Amino acid sequence: MSTPQQASNPERRIDLDWVRILAFGLLIFYHVGMLYVSWGFHIKSEHRLTWLEPVMLVLNPWRLSLLFLVSGVASRFMLDKYRLTTFARARSTRLLIPLIFGMLVIVPPQSYLQIVESVGYPAGFVDFYVRHYLAFSSEFCPSPCIVLPTWNHLWFVVYLWVYTMALVGVLCLWPEAADWIGERLTAALARRWLLVLPCLLFAAWRLFLSPAFPSTHALFGDWYNHADYATAFLIGFLLAREGGFWRDIERQRWMALMLAIVCFTAFILVYAGLFPRSPVLRWFAGSAYGCYQWITMVAVLGFARRHLTADDGPLRRYLTDAIFPYYIVHQTAIIVIAHALRGSGLPAGSEAAIVIGGTALTCLVSYEVARRIGWLRPLFGLRPVSRSTAGIAQQQPA
Repeated sequence: MSTPQQASNPERRIDLDWVRILAFGLLIFYHVGMLYVSWGFHIKSEHRLTWLEPVMLVLNPWRLSLLFLVSGVASRFMLDKYRLTTFARARSTRLLIPLIFGMLVIVPPQSYLQIVESVGYPAGFVDFYVRHYLAFSSEFCPSPCIVLPTWNHLWFVVYLWVYTMALVGVLCLWPEAADWIGERLTAALARRWLLVLPCLLFAAWRLFLSPAFPSTHALFGDWYNHADYATAFLIGFLLAREGGFWRDIERQRWMALMLAIVCFTAFILVYAGLFPRSPVLRWFAGSAYGCYQWITMVAVLGFARRHLTADDGPLRRYLTDAIFPYYIVHQTAIIVIAHALRGSGLPAGSEAAIVIGGTALTCLVSYEVARRIGWLRPLFGLRPVSRSTAGIAQQQPA
């Protein structure tokens, strides 16, 4: 049954706003965690926290797919308000301007500090920026051999824009595609099939594409990630207006949560190396990983729809507007602060607390400045506000 908020304003999915806010908010903690685990990252802390990897694996399989799903929903609502060409232009403005600004201004300190820490680059940032960052080639090979300029964490913006423009192309040729496919997909996913069919699809991507196309976020050749994220984006777009689908998600939230715990437990036992490695075991772990992705998304969306639908107010409106600028700034803040603390002798907990607090403060200040200066707003993904408009315009989810 729809809540009063849903019935009166179907265009505003308060629950999905909160999902997006919380998912992007987790990026700060997740990327701080990347300083301390064995996985590759731009720079590393002097500390290693082996216990942190299983904790981060709880989030790693589904957090980005969930963001693409929510972005698909937002794109569908936005498309219903505009013509296709206006929609494409608005999305391009919202995504590409911050991307270009980010690549030219926000991201370069990340690359510079990565080179400083990995190869001991002796010159200053300006020398690096002029001589290397704008080289449009692979630099500092064979190690770390990075292609400059780069988008680093802004790859999400690139992929979202590509999927959106591909969708626009399909809808130009087949305008009724979204409604036609959405209705049939809703019927196919009715009741328990909601937990089964997408689960099989995500598991297939993990089993057959991930070994051949490991994650690169380089756009070209990143076929496992494209299959994963584009699937989530299309599910959100095609089913955004299908009330039966969202009611089923809410009804099955507890079942999804229990199955997610089972799938994650199965995967982590294999990941931890408690059993001898074999092809059968790899298939089992890959299947558990793929199913965990989808089933956890169902659980998160189901509980959000149940408990966060009517939770509206100034905080939600503020964070909905702020979260995209926070995302643009956060990783550079993490890397700059972590590099500044290198050699400080602080214990891991104190170091991480300073990085998290400093990053949150940097994001807050950056947003507060950007939203008050007209020419800065588009650079940080905020809509321009005319002089006659009072206050700050509320944003649609990215």
